[in-house]
Amino acid sequence: MNVEKILAISGKPGLFELKIQTRSGFVAESLLDGKKITVGMKSNVSLLSEISMYTHSEEKPLVEILRAIAVKENEGPAISHKEDNAKLIEYFSQIVPDYDEDRVYASDIKKVLNWYNMLQAKGMVSKEEPKVENAESVKEQVVEEVKAKNETAEKPKAKAKK
Repeated sequence: MNVEKILAISGKPGLFELKIQTRSGFVAESLLDGKKITVGMKSNVSLLSEISMYTHSEEKPLVEILRAIAVKENEGPAISHKEDNAKLIEYFSQIVPDYDEDRVYASDIKKVLNWYNMLQAKGMVSKEEPKVENAESVKEQVVEEVKAKNETAEKPKAKAKK
């Protein structure tokens, strides 16, 4: 499962795929309708590869949870995120039996199942283990690109000579 360039943008429905960096942010393509949007550096953006959920023993990466759903459903669609909360909680406890019920809300479970179904519809889910070094290198590349863009944006422009 390759979710290193998949983003969740606060205030925007669905998931987005990172396409290119721009001077003031980046361009992302919606997985829902394929429309491209520009996202500024001040937007609250989360890489799916960086999201974790609470369990009683540790934080479990979202990628592992998505993979567990893919294994349970044989890479098919999961139950709808629009089911009633009791059914969603029962389903999720089969996927992650030790999740922390006090810190993981029904809304979080709905979001995970909605994201899984979006990724599954695009053929982006897999039962296979991810390549850790690949995920880390992509993360480092994105971080370096953002730092470089921020450094060039902070430099004052030279005055034109007469």
